[in-house]
Amino acid sequence: MAGKRRRRRRRRAGNWFSRLSIGKKIALCMGSLVLCLAASGVIFVAAKLGKLDTEEIDAADIQVNKEAEETGEGYTNVALFGIDSRSGELEKGTRTDCIIVASLNNKTKEVRMSSVYRDTLLDIKDGHLQKCNAAYSFGGPTQAINMLNKNLDLDITDFVTVDFNAVIKAVDLLGGIDIDLTDEEVKWLNAYLIETSQVTGVSYENVASSGTQHLSGIQAMAYCRIRYTEGWDYKRTERQRLVLEKIFAAAQAQGVTGLAGLINTMIPYIKTSLSNTEMLALAANIGKYSITDTQGFPYDKQAADVDAGDCVVPVNLASNVSQLHSYLFS
Repeated sequence: MAGKRRRRRRRRAGNWFSRLSIGKKIALCMGSLVLCLAASGVIFVAAKLGKLDTEEIDAADIQVNKEAEETGEGYTNVALFGIDSRSGELEKGTRTDCIIVASLNNKTKEVRMSSVYRDTLLDIKDGHLQKCNAAYSFGGPTQAINMLNKNLDLDITDFVTVDFNAVIKAVDLLGGIDIDLTDEEVKWLNAYLIETSQVTGVSYENVASSGTQHLSGIQAMAYCRIRYTEGWDYKRTERQRLVLEKIFAAAQAQGVTGLAGLINTMIPYIKTSLSNTEMLALAANIGKYSITDTQGFPYDKQAADVDAGDCVVPVNLASNVSQLHSYLFS
């Protein structure tokens, strides 16, 4: 009797499919194929994420005050570190050329980024005033996160660290990016190409002229390093954020399955505290995110030559932090 019921169920299922029009049958099969490919992409990304260099940070080692937790409620804040690593080392011992606080509005999926100028004079630990880019060198990502949390009243618990090669590989895999260049930027970009090539082993071609240029990975990296133009290091952080925006837009266009190759290529050059589950969730929802604005910190500042060297000094740290919170959490 049970066998007959099973046979009847199979016959009904077959009749259901056979009653569909040819167009609907094709649509159903194609839809199933797309779903299978998408699932395969997620599985592939998950497999690659298992090879990521992850560093789980003990919550007890992260300093977050209660007021910061309340201020950042509804937002996910992550520290992005770009290190000047000449040997592929992503641990402490290397200063951060790029420090960015990325804040995600969990409801709207909008992202805002604020660069912290690397020469900003801040308390990097226990009252030790130093250029903020030294925190990573002395104590790795944990000390760098605590430096940001303590001085900027933030609730960061996670980080992503990359080196030169991560940017180069990402841009090349995405087919390059378009950047508008001035004559002065072309001059310095080509100058930085020489050392960047020596450090990474990646060959290069000079950029021939100003205007809108399609940059390769190593050219984009050299562009990020330019600081000897009007605006100095402040302008350099703008270039870094612009390149990140371009990479994000190109990666977003790839979709989840397209990210698999990107992740596979970049894995050796990334270190993060994010778990595989968290990374997968970010990848799966990449189409929902939008970078709405980027800025630099501190806002009110002055240059000063102190014991730590030539530094960027916040004129009033409390006022600057208040402006930062208004920007990130409004």
